[in-house]
Amino acid sequence: MNEPHEHEVIDVQKEERTKRIFREVLEVIVIVAAALIITTVLRIYVIDQYAIPTGSMEPTIEINDRLFAEKVSYRFGDIQPGDIVTFNDPIEPGRVLIKRVIAVGGQTVDLQNGVVLVDGVALDEPYTYGKESVPLDPMVGMAITYPYAVPEGYIWVMGDNRTNSLDSRYFGAISDSTVLGKALIRIWPLDRFGAL
Repeated sequence: MNEPHEHEVIDVQKEERTKRIFREVLEVIVIVAAALIITTVLRIYVIDQYAIPTGSMEPTIEINDRLFAEKVSYRFGDIQPGDIVTFNDPIEPGRVLIKRVIAVGGQTVDLQNGVVLVDGVALDEPYTYGKESVPLDPMVGMAITYPYAVPEGYIWVMGDNRTNSLDSRYFGAISDSTVLGKALIRIWPLDRFGAL
């Protein structure tokens, strides 16, 4: 029986090492690809992260806050007044806005003496910190009169910072179909981490 030559042993070891490295590289590629696919699926169907660029929701949500909005609950239930929602900007395509739902389809919104009334009842809105809710000059081509009847399939949204928010007072009620998610939790800054 012939013993393998030394160079044959070295060649076999090299081949095994090459196979092992190839397997390890392939495993890393598969793990990274799976992570990217899972992240993409989560962002499309479950949850997304947003950085807040304006002060329209202050002090509830401040400039540069980062938050997660979930996308599942509205597939199984209705949007509710009081929810904070992300939605496609009705004016600037590709931009996402965040506001509080004040009224839903079938309800009537009125603004009287700086107070919001829904179906004739004044809302208790501690999140506005007493800022008056007054009508805005609507955008060009939009006519908004009060009381305003929110059409079915639409919602009326307003920023908590009532004196610094272009919202439904400016662009009218928005379609339910433009809603992307419900704001769930602030993740940054850490000292303000928590549910919204």
